[in-house]
Amino acid sequence: MKFVRSAFVVGAVVSVFAVPAGASAAPTWASARTAVLPSGATGLPQGYLPALACASVGDCVAGGDYTNTKSQAEGLLLNEVNGAWRSPLTITPPSNAAANASTNVFSVACGAVGYCSAVGSYQDKSGNALPFTVSEVAGTWRDALEATLPANAIASGQNAQLRSIDCARANYCTAVGTYDAKFTPLAQTEGLVLDEVAGTWRPGAEVHLPGGTNANPLVALNQVACASAGNCSAVGQYTDANGATHGLVVSERASRWSSGLSLVLPGNASAYPDASLSSVACAPNATCTAIGSYANATGDLEGLATSESNGTFARASAFVMPSGASSNPHVFLYGYGGISCPSSGNCSAGGQYTDTSDKYQGFLIDEVNGTWQTAAELKLPSGAQEAGKNGGVVALSCVSPGNCSAGAAYLDASGEYQALVVNRISGTWQTGTKVALPSGATSVGVAGGVYGLICKRANECTATGSYLKNATVYEGFTLGTS
Repeated sequence: MKFVRSAFVVGAVVSVFAVPAGASAAPTWASARTAVLPSGATGLPQGYLPALACASVGDCVAGGDYTNTKSQAEGLLLNEVNGAWRSPLTITPPSNAAANASTNVFSVACGAVGYCSAVGSYQDKSGNALPFTVSEVAGTWRDALEATLPANAIASGQNAQLRSIDCARANYCTAVGTYDAKFTPLAQTEGLVLDEVAGTWRPGAEVHLPGGTNANPLVALNQVACASAGNCSAVGQYTDANGATHGLVVSERASRWSSGLSLVLPGNASAYPDASLSSVACAPNATCTAIGSYANATGDLEGLATSESNGTFARASAFVMPSGASSNPHVFLYGYGGISCPSSGNCSAGGQYTDTSDKYQGFLIDEVNGTWQTAAELKLPSGAQEAGKNGGVVALSCVSPGNCSAGAAYLDASGEYQALVVNRISGTWQTGTKVALPSGATSVGVAGGVYGLICKRANECTATGSYLKNATVYEGFTLGTS
């Protein structure tokens, strides 16, 4: 499974089931089914289907890209309505899009059934990369709209994109990304935030950074989550004047964005911490929690978590990795849906690390009543070698404290990557179950696997993934329980 570090993916659709508290067994998985792509599609570029959102059980939307016969990427939307996946949709880009230009979807969100939105980027007729939003209203998807950039955006050579979106309710969404601002002699990469209010997208605003930033701060806003309409948190990173990378947190309260703040790292952090926040999740109408990584004083790459209260994020705490972890665990978080918080102080997260044998393993870590526990190694099926460099935990969702499901990938006995689902039952993570792929498929490849996973209630969840159809072509799949 090949992932873009701190990025997103296009693939398939999975129905996953978390087991409620007190249950004695994990669900039984049926064989996966190939997801239908638009006519003329030649596959999924790099097995990439990054986006998944569900308004309710059986009502979801997945998004990403597919490749057409001219080897160009086109924006893709897949809709599940009342438990059935409908025909795929190709996004119609804004009117100023270049002919045959690529359109990329990075994130989707739903505020209610029939009211979902997607964000990404497209190329205009002048060769600029520009951000777009596209919305579903009362069950019908409209054409994409160009997002309005801040007044200091460069007019030529722009490279802007919206990377993440969350919708607190219908017609009230928030999106984040980056754009290039005017600066002599070079452009600056700045953070971008914009809000949809009552169905209308407002112009984008620049994220104001802490003092002492680099001439080009190289801002990245990786993800946004909203506890309620107008109350959101965005996370990412930026570079200071000394070239050090810091974790960045930005909060919106009562529809007003505050200036970005540098995350206060654990006490053992290096002066050049190479810190980044990859994912954030908010408990319903409550606090938000973010996860990321940083380098300690000896250069070891560790995981971290931080929670906010009233718009202020606390000093981050370092993850304690499993007992078999290497002294430098090289903690890596994929940045898709790697954290879920069913209630304040109760979250679960996952990612990848290296053990003392220099093997790549997946890990799962849980916060219980406000305290992060020691991480547990992802339990792989019999005969598995390891998670692998392109494996580990990618997406995770919890229906209640102690009851979750996660999607991952691992290397089997033959050295082939396989997709995996694993359940947490009454506080204990179980051994993962291999996903049975569509007929004839033997591997998800280095770029496939389960990427998105959302549980709306116990035993009723949806996820997304992709697999290797042949030596060079990736397809999406759908999966359910029998």
